[in-house]
Amino acid sequence: MNALAQELAELIRQDGPISISRYMALCLGHPGHGYYMKQYPFGADGDFTTAPEISQIFGELIGIWAASVWQAMGAPDSIRLVELGPGRGTLMQDMLRAARALPGFRDALSVHLVETSPVLRERQRQTLASSGTAPQWHDRIEQALDGPAIAVANEFLDALPLDQFVRTPEGWRERLVGLHGEGGLAFGLAAEPDTSLSVAAPANSVLEQPAAALETVALVARHVATQGGAGLFIDYGPAHSGFGDTLQALKRHAFVDVLAEPGDADLTVHVDFARMAQAGLAAGAAVHGAVAQRDFLLALGLRQRFEALVRRATEAQGEALARGVERLIETGPTAMGELFKVLAVADPKLPLLPGFDLHRLPEQG
Repeated sequence: MNALAQELAELIRQDGPISISRYMALCLGHPGHGYYMKQYPFGADGDFTTAPEISQIFGELIGIWAASVWQAMGAPDSIRLVELGPGRGTLMQDMLRAARALPGFRDALSVHLVETSPVLRERQRQTLASSGTAPQWHDRIEQALDGPAIAVANEFLDALPLDQFVRTPEGWRERLVGLHGEGGLAFGLAAEPDTSLSVAAPANSVLEQPAAALETVALVARHVATQGGAGLFIDYGPAHSGFGDTLQALKRHAFVDVLAEPGDADLTVHVDFARMAQAGLAAGAAVHGAVAQRDFLLALGLRQRFEALVRRATEAQGEALARGVERLIETGPTAMGELFKVLAVADPKLPLLPGFDLHRLPEQG
């Protein structure tokens, strides 16, 4: 039992079982033992690899998307480019490089990063040191949003804590983390059903309530609807709502027991994009998508960008670029091109945003 597991066990002995959302929050954000507070999780030597680490084309296309949104806004003199959970800064680095193609946009933007991890802030500082910008860091999203803004969140919503409920004969009972007979962490159910839930479902169904993710989308949507701009959310999960336990733990690119190594493994959930879209609409924004990552990137010109880069690349570089592109758009239930979705919330006065006009999608052969 590691240090955080011992602390959690003592907490449960004193106060009783804790919610899934509290367990996730402590595993990921505990000041001393939290996963994102103490280590660098990205890349081949970490626990998982995100799209910006797979291919520079991903970030460049997102940068072009942001510049296009800025133009659609009427090219304001000042705009905030905000990233939620910037990882090691690779996505922002690639976005800013692409932004050079539109000097007016590059001159108008200021960079704002929402990051709570000291370890990752330092890595982002190193990555962006030569970008020609002076990023500002914020602990909370609302601190980063001020005036016209374009916000980007890649694999951010999946790490936000949620609660789970299980359908029993007595009704929906909350799933909790408690202790088994030998003192280790174990899942259990609340003694009494939650009378506020009346969703019809088969017995033993799991209902996830992603309050933090919904609040995040609503916050960004409310801001861009009133102050101008757009928010782009890229993550993995279904386009339609359903039931099921999607909580998973990842360590060294392999799935592990969710309760086995708290604080030493990444915890994530699948994003319910239908509910995220509803949250955006309820906050007053226009909603674009969700669409599959493959379709979004192809619509933004992924193949054309790939061909332009290959013409200037060595054979080895070209092969690496091809592998990266294929991984980004590969189809299949667990492949990035299909599993990952893209959703935008925007000022209702803006036209249909780039990447979502799928009837104009180029040949995908």
